[in-house]
Amino acid sequence: MPLQNRVTPLGELIVDPGRGLIYGNRGCLHDGQRRIRRRYEGKRWIACRLRFRGWRRQPLMAPGRFTELFFLDEATALAAGHRPCALCRRPDYERFGAIWQDLHPGQVGADAIDSQLHSERVAPGTRAPVRREVAVEGLPDAAFVLLDGAPWLVLGEDLLSWSPRGYVARRPRLACQRAPLLTPPSSVEILRAGWQPLVPLLHPSALAISAARQSDRPPGIQRQTAL
Repeated sequence: MPLQNRVTPLGELIVDPGRGLIYGNRGCLHDGQRRIRRRYEGKRWIACRLRFRGWRRQPLMAPGRFTELFFLDEATALAAGHRPCALCRRPDYERFGAIWQDLHPGQVGADAIDSQLHSERVAPGTRAPVRREVAVEGLPDAAFVLLDGAPWLVLGEDLLSWSPRGYVARRPRLACQRAPLLTPPSSVEILRAGWQPLVPLLHPSALAISAARQSDRPPGIQRQTAL
């Protein structure tokens, strides 16, 4: 039976048979019956490789151990507030940290990164998610915004609708459009710096939709402007 350990770009945990392309955790979130009891435990939210050194992660959600989480892709993990694991993704972690120090002088190491990300994803005192309205046009590819209550991926001139098993629809990214930002601002700047991880940044369905759009687009069509 599928477990409640699939993560959406909003950071929510849902039940779905698919597992996606990225693995991670944010502490022990389940009880002895493998039921989710909390949204997170601590500030260390990491995103890992699905496979590493032949380690077997069975059984999942063992009592007293961290809750194994699964993400569609790296863009989803970043939107949910996770960052690269320092063990199984050491080169990614070091590149992430180097960009981070340029963005946040004086912040060095995992603890500093995790504290900053935590302040950007969780409102102090309430544990509610932080949402900031931004101009969609200025966002880098692979950032996520919230439209009509659902997560949408920024990719080129399009916004792609997220689902647990892939991207399923597109709509134009409009000039002057504003929306709540899901990806933490610091992670948005990581993406803006040209983030290319060892794990899949985007699920293949995103690239398929983008390619289909380019082949269908008549010449000379310009980006629409919001009314």
